[in-house]
Amino acid sequence: MASTSSSSASYYKLLPSRPMASSTRRLSSELNKDDLEREEELSGEVSETGEFKPLERRLASRHLIMIAIGGIIGPGLLVGSGNALATAGPGGALIAFIVVAFIVFFTMQSLGELTTYAPVSGSFTTYAGRYIDPAVSFALGWNYWWLWITVLANEYNNVSLLIWYWPQAQALPEGGYIAIFFFVVLGFSFLGVRAYGEAEFWLTLIKVIAIFIFFIVAIIIDTGGIGSQGYIGARYWSEPGAFTDGLKGVASVFVVAATLYAGCESVGVVAGESRTPAKDVPRAIRSIFARVVFFYWGSVFFIGLLIPYNNDQLLNAANKASLSPFTIALQAAGIKVGADVMNAVIIVTVLSAGNSSLYLTSRILVGLAREGRAPRWMGHTNKRGVPWPALIFSNIFGLLALLKYAKGSGSGKVFGYLMNLSGVSTFIVWGSICISHIRFRRAFKKQGRSLDELDFKAFLYPYGAYFALGANIFLIFFQGFTTLAPFSAVDFVVAYIIIPVFLILFVGWKFYHKTRFVRLEEMDLDSDRRQVERERDEQGIIDQEVEEEEYGKKTAWGKTKAWASAVVA
Repeated sequence: MASTSSSSASYYKLLPSRPMASSTRRLSSELNKDDLEREEELSGEVSETGEFKPLERRLASRHLIMIAIGGIIGPGLLVGSGNALATAGPGGALIAFIVVAFIVFFTMQSLGELTTYAPVSGSFTTYAGRYIDPAVSFALGWNYWWLWITVLANEYNNVSLLIWYWPQAQALPEGGYIAIFFFVVLGFSFLGVRAYGEAEFWLTLIKVIAIFIFFIVAIIIDTGGIGSQGYIGARYWSEPGAFTDGLKGVASVFVVAATLYAGCESVGVVAGESRTPAKDVPRAIRSIFARVVFFYWGSVFFIGLLIPYNNDQLLNAANKASLSPFTIALQAAGIKVGADVMNAVIIVTVLSAGNSSLYLTSRILVGLAREGRAPRWMGHTNKRGVPWPALIFSNIFGLLALLKYAKGSGSGKVFGYLMNLSGVSTFIVWGSICISHIRFRRAFKKQGRSLDELDFKAFLYPYGAYFALGANIFLIFFQGFTTLAPFSAVDFVVAYIIIPVFLILFVGWKFYHKTRFVRLEEMDLDSDRRQVERERDEQGIIDQEVEEEEYGKKTAWGKTKAWASAVVA
């Protein structure tokens, strides 16, 4: 952290004066002028007829890093971790989160190598079509869209739970809060990518600070420094115990963990709107695993110390309404104000997570539409580069949260169904990233390319990539075995329905369009490399412009942004 802070401080010494900044902008403009039209065509952001307007590339490095971190710190963690605790116990939940974290690490290493070599707005869906089969790209794109639809619906489900924590708020039905947030999130998304990046920067900073403070308070509560519970220690690991249902409980939490970690791979999607993806993406990817370890393992560990897994306020299928385990822990310690503040912070994270989910679903649809794999009208944007048709279409599906009003349902049951659907989709996405990476490397070797061309090399390749691939395939099938004894038809369908849907999409597209698996010797390893090479030539100019805009003014506000970036990154 110290080194990062010093590098941030050095920004002010390296910044050019205003006249020089103007000249660099002119130079940058001259460098871009001749290549703009051809580059837009290469990036797939403009059709041959010029009908589509490009997405704006206005995200700076600090935005990309915060989006990467914010994507894995949301209501899923702050609310869903309670479901994991209730399902598997503190020990079982921690084991599941640790195992899935290592899968995330090696999957992100694969994505980092692919994205740094050829940054494209379609990210891993484009890589699947380029390195595996166009039919895989089609099925994967719609699978990923559905993944984030279920996450979006889950956030709308969460917001009603959280607001009802206060008795005064119960005057309005839960559906009313879902409707309010539906329009708030949609309206915010129309402000454009720059507003999205800026909002995520500050909302993520709030989340990071809140969780860090909770960790400190949790240590004090556990050692008896606060509250009437006295010294807790590892009391709840002994009674009622560290595991609720042995291996079965741990298996159930694998899906929860995958869903909560979903978002790490979004760096590849956001890279299409980054100013310098070849530089920013590796930095963001390298930062993710350490944050996963700190925030997720830390959160699961501390709530496991402070709350028994049989607490009736935790989120589970039997509950119509429930609380965040963070709020429960503070409430049990008698810190009423702290519980209120934490609940308010979690509501802020719902806004952030809903914003991120809708952003991702819309960009996925835009990519599919511009590749001819979704209706063309979904690929349109307004003059600010906002894909408004895709935003509205995706947000409507977020109203799946209203399933909680179905007979015999409830927030806990809806949460469980959405978790299963998105969890399996996550494993499919991660597995496809690994397959794309493995085939990319094999084609690299087949075509006689040198590994020196790779700016970012995946750690422990090929072992890490094959481990992640095998683990993802295993968990796709293993996660649903708990529905077999006793057999539950509804739960079985929810656990496995995504698999046949994915196969139907793949087979249907393959036969209709007569696609074939891409041969290694024919694999396209050159597209989008031109952009990376040009970025290298302009890197100094771009860095100066970005630094001046982000941190250049020696004002309290400019210094605050530099400090916040240094603390989290």
